[in-house]
Amino acid sequence: MNSITLAIWKGGSMTVPESLGIALVGILVVLAELALLAIFIMILSKIIGAFTKKKKAAGPAITVTPVPEAENTAPAPAADYDGSPNLINVDEPTAACIMAIVSDRSGIPLERLRFRSIKLLEDK
Repeated sequence: MNSITLAIWKGGSMTVPESLGIALVGILVVLAELALLAIFIMILSKIIGAFTKKKKAAGPAITVTPVPEAENTAPAPAADYDGSPNLINVDEPTAACIMAIVSDRSGIPLERLRFRSIKLLEDK
């Protein structure tokens, strides 16, 4: 084992400053490689992003399933439904905002949408 050690380090024994210097060079080499890898990943993500052109949504996603046209022509309202939604733990201005957002995001005019109830869900 001495011949291997001598082949790598010809000084025989290494002093503390020499060992710290070698450790510092090793750390700098690893950090430089990580920096180059990070730059490569950023460039690659910009290239892939330019090809995919994905659309970013602003705000929370609202999913609306419209009623097919055949059902829209002759709606059968329930006997107890008076046309205004049942608000559960929601005030009227908030409900109006929710209805306007749903109409805007779905592309369906507000007069063609029917809201039966709007309920505030509690976070658990």
